[in-house]
Amino acid sequence: MSDAIVGEAGSSAENPLDNESEWVKKQIAEYVATDGVKPVFRHGSPLLLLTTKGRKTGVWRRTALIHGEDEGRQIIVASLGGAPKHPVWYLNLEANPDVYLQVGAHSFYGVARTATPEEKPALWQKMVDINPDYADYQRKTDREIPIVIIDPKP
Repeated sequence: MSDAIVGEAGSSAENPLDNESEWVKKQIAEYVATDGVKPVFRHGSPLLLLTTKGRKTGVWRRTALIHGEDEGRQIIVASLGGAPKHPVWYLNLEANPDVYLQVGAHSFYGVARTATPEEKPALWQKMVDINPDYADYQRKTDREIPIVIIDPKP
């Protein structure tokens, strides 16, 4: 496998370490066990599993995130609940845009990028419609919350 696929500590895109937060680990385990049927998140928001390669460690890590779809692309929000700094997964994909996703029972590689200022308003509204909490998160922080677009790799 190439360096883009295999990381340090024996992790890989397809065999990552899971998010260290216990509630997120539980979400991931339930998601994997049910091919994404469970868990059901607030507002019925759909989840996906995102795996990124650590920009400092080279370790592949997986987390569960709310997502939307737009023209065959996956859309996620780097909100961290309105915290003043970006989530680690976002910093990782900025450095290493090759990611691995599980959406329902379907797993695939993708390439992530931050939405441009022109793309963001429509995508932001789409994601607020999916999860109204995002609007509150943006009001809580001075940080501009990024929208991430993930295109599947051919």
